[in-house]
Amino acid sequence: MANTTSAKKRVRRDGRTSVTNASRRNRVRTFLKKVETAIEDGDKDTANSAFRAAQPELMRSVSRGVFKKNTANRKLSRLSQRIKAI
Repeated sequence: MANTTSAKKRVRRDGRTSVTNASRRNRVRTFLKKVETAIEDGDKDTANSAFRAAQPELMRSVSRGVFKKNTANRKLSRLSQRIKAI
């Protein structure tokens, strides 16, 4: 358990940020899942439009510290490869 005042504040703040980061992470996963389902269905146009919607959402989560930049770039790269393979 935290002893100092600053450590107690840090624990409270971490609790709040973990809740917001979880909701941001879920939002990104929803966008990525839309791309995944379009790829599985073999619908290239829908996959492209879902991918274009997912890109800024994923990069916004990077700027807010939810994902690391390389992780987001890796996810986008792999999705684009799968879309091109359709």
